[in-house]
Parts: sequence; structure tokens; C-alpha cells
Amino acid sequence: MLIECVPNISEGRRPEVIQAVVSALADIPNATLIDQSSDPDHNRTVLTLVGTPEGLQGAICAIYTVALATIDLRRQQGAHPRMGAVDVAPFIPLGDTSMGDCIALSRVVGRQIAEEFDIPVFLYAKSSISTTRRKLADIRKGGFEAMAAKLADPAWRPDFGPATPHPWLGVSAVGARPFLIAYNIQLDSPDPLVARSIARAVRESSGGLPFVQAMGVYLPARNQAQVSMNLLDFEKTPLSRVFEAVKAEAALRGVKVAGSEIVGLIPQAAIDSTAPADLLIENWHPNLILENAIREKISAHRNG
Repeated sequence: MLIECVPNISEGRRPEVIQAVVSALADIPNATLIDQSSDPDHNRTVLTLVGTPEGLQGAICAIYTVALATIDLRRQQGAHPRMGAVDVAPFIPLGDTSMGDCIALSRVVGRQIAEEFDIPVFLYAKSSISTTRRKLADIRKGGFEAMAAKLADPAWRPDFGPATPHPWLGVSAVGARPFLIAYNIQLDSPDPLVARSIARAVRESSGGLPFVQAMGVYLPARNQAQVSMNLLDFEKTPLSRVFEAVKAEAALRGVKVAGSEIVGLIPQAAIDSTAPADLLIENWHPNLILENAIREKISAHRNG
């Protein structure tokens, strides 16, 4: 049984902390880190792991152990919304693994995290027990700073753990979901209001493209505005359609698309009908393809 896990950590600026996480994962059997993407403006690191249920369970606990000693949300700031030091840990089925297998694993891991680290855990996406907790954005609304008041409401009692946030680890969401593509488009303007306006135009919740979540942010390190997106179903709303929509909306506002980036990995099928150059993907590499990254890691392991 092979499962992908994509934990998002609220740290993208301190290389020593990120390296501590990577080093801890190296000692976990049956769990392999195949990609790492860190962003200082978002102050976030996205890890891509592939392994067995037991291996991933051990890997997530190792990540929380490092976070407990190194990440304090009382002092952490970044462009990306967050409610936890380990903000979210989704499980995605690969090969013949079923969604039900991932749901079962997420509930085991969620309970273990809550018990070992005394942290509130919400089950989300396919793992959610309540429809109000299906969307990560609904759970995370208000961020770390608003979580104490939110959890005091009986309607927001966490699925596991205490009804008060951990003092510095905050709150986490754990769940099972289909493949998601994290896709960002940079503009040739530093104005975040333009990016937010474009995000409103293209996201599903505002009447835009189906299966698209979007927000506009400013990137100080680049002095650029960015439309930061999650594509929840790339088969129904492909990358090329999203790129062209953002490009058109930008033109209406007198700005241009300066480039785009993939955060994490994407399946081969997501890029089959589109040339990466046409999407101005700045960080393009063949190993951004999930299947290629897995093959390379397997080959390196066999040859090592």
C-alpha cells in the first residue's frame, strides 16, 4: 500500500529548522521524502512524502517532534494563512490504494498527534465527520490568533485533543483528499490589491473557475504581487485554463503575468496537454512530475 503525504510546515525562512525536519525524516523506515519546497515570503515549507501507512505515521510524528522544539507561532509571520506549526497533513492515495485507506490512516494519525503533542486536531476533506469541516479554509479561518476563541465555541470542538490551542504549536488539520496542485502566478506589479482582485475573479467561491481556490499576496523578497492558488481538480479545470484566466484578468487591470511556479509535485497527467514554457513555470524541472520523482528516489535507493 503506497500513500502520498504532503505536510505543510509554518517555516520557510530558517534553513536550520527545515534541515532539522529533513534530517529527522531520513531515519524513518518506509517513508521517503521526494520533494521539499520552501518559500520565505509565505514562510512555509511543503514536503512531499511517499510511503506505507506505518512509515508515514512515524514520519508525521517526527515532523511534530522537530516543530515542537523549533517553531513558535507566537513569533511566526508570513503571507500564507496558518493555524498550526504543522498546519495541515493530507494523505493522498497512490496506485491501488483506496481513499478509504487514507481516511483510516488520517484518523489514526490525527488521534496520535493529539495525544502525544497535546494539540487540537481537526479532520478535514474526505476524512471530515461534519460537513462544516470539509474545507480547510473554513477550519483555518481566523488563523492561529483567533483559534482560542474559535475552539471555545462547542460547534468547533476539535475531533481530537484539547479544546484550547497548543501555546506555540497551535492547531492542526489532518485528512484524506484527492490530488491537489498548488500553483502560483506572479504579476509584473507589486500591488497586492490587483492580485486580490484577480483572485476574486478566478476563484470558485466568487463565481470564477470551478475547483479553484485563490488569494492575492505581496512577496517582499521579489517586490511582486502573486495570485496564490490551489487547484482541487486539474482534470476539470486544467493548469492551462487557470493560467489563461489569470492572464486575461491581469490584462484587464493593466498588468502582465511575470511567471508562475508549482509548489510541490504534480502528476504527469496534469502537464500532458500543456508545455511548461507556455505557462512560464519558473521552477520547471522534470522531477516536478510526481512519477519521475518517485522513480528517481527508487533508483537512488537501489543504487545506494
